[in-house]
Amino acid sequence: MSVVPFEHLACPLDGMPLCREEKSWRCESGHSFDVARQGYVHLLPVQKKRSKDPGDSKAMVSARQRFLEAGFYRPIAEAVTKAALVGAVNGSPLSCLDAGCGEGYYLRQLEHSADHVEWCLLGLDISKWAVLSGAKQDTRANWVVGSNANLPVVSESLDRILCMFGFPVYSEFVRVLRPGGLLIQVDAGQDHLRELREIIYPEVRTESKKVSSAPEGFRRRASEDIRFPLHLAGAESIADLLAMTPHLYRASQEGRARAAALESLSLTVDVCLHTFERV
Repeated sequence: MSVVPFEHLACPLDGMPLCREEKSWRCESGHSFDVARQGYVHLLPVQKKRSKDPGDSKAMVSARQRFLEAGFYRPIAEAVTKAALVGAVNGSPLSCLDAGCGEGYYLRQLEHSADHVEWCLLGLDISKWAVLSGAKQDTRANWVVGSNANLPVVSESLDRILCMFGFPVYSEFVRVLRPGGLLIQVDAGQDHLRELREIIYPEVRTESKKVSSAPEGFRRRASEDIRFPLHLAGAESIADLLAMTPHLYRASQEGRARAAALESLSLTVDVCLHTFERV
């Protein structure tokens, strides 16, 4: 398997295609965006930020990296890679965006896929700490600080989009995917990490985040429930899991203290993998 540079970035200010010029990306209007020494480019205009440092913090990114690299979610990564390879043709490159890539774990798993596939990989996240981590670990993919609400990507230039436990913006996904391109979306099921939630919350809600119908502009190709037990031995792994999820901030101080006192925890992983085709 090979990875080639992603060349379909668009200016976040006027939507014009960006061209790489040594250490910057530039559009015909003259807007220029420098490539950081770590290899990523910042394409989130300051006027579109909701805070000074949006997205996951440096600590959350580090916790996610440790947890995922330990292999706890490997069955999810393997299922995502398999779904992304559906319809792949020998010799035809696939352009893939991980929209909300975090520190890039799922993109790196694609790179370990079948030898006959050539990937153009783009990791995008609103957190500069996540993108920085991804760029440090993988120099073959392209890395961008940006927003799903205004993807800095040329229209109809992508073959695949991954959206892992993220914030899908389907109108943007429809715009940047080619007809026939696939959106691979993973959402939490109603029992996902239920045992942890029962510890940190006084009451556990049972609703699922599964998508009940195909979003506008897509048709459903497949849906797969992925469910498996997970045992965490040691306080550090439990702390990393909590820190990489929104539960860290939603839980009360008492709930977080109960989790911090644990030395081991058996959990249920319950997610749904949807594959939607751009019509």
